Amino acid sequence: MQSKKISTNIPVTDIDEAREFYQDFLGLQTEEFNLGWVARFTDVESGAHVQLVTRDETAPVDSALSVHADDVDEAYREARERGYEIVHPLTTEAWGVRRFFVRAPDGTVLNIVAHRD
Repeated sequence: MQSKKISTNIPVTDIDEAREFYQDFLGLQTEEFNLGWVARFTDVESGAHVQLVTRDETAPVDSALSVHADDVDEAYREARERGYEIVHPLTTEAWGVRRFFVRAPDGTVLNIVAHRD
């Protein structure tokens, strides 16, 4: 699998309450998206970004990282072949991504994701 981008998923209780800190203080001015339960804030010049997550919409647990993969179907096949625990199955979500959650050997849950074209 080739990782194209990795986003840190920061757990928050309320995205609107967290906005001031991440946008104003850290300077991540661009709200790339906000689905109500997850939002990404980015500095367009540097590319620095974070995702704030209140709770995952469809998965049974929240992930620590979102890894944007070049081929999510191949990554899923490889994760299963290697015997890694799949926490959320390969799914095409209503908001336009195809993803699955996998648990790393250290226990960290990762969201392996690709946007539909």
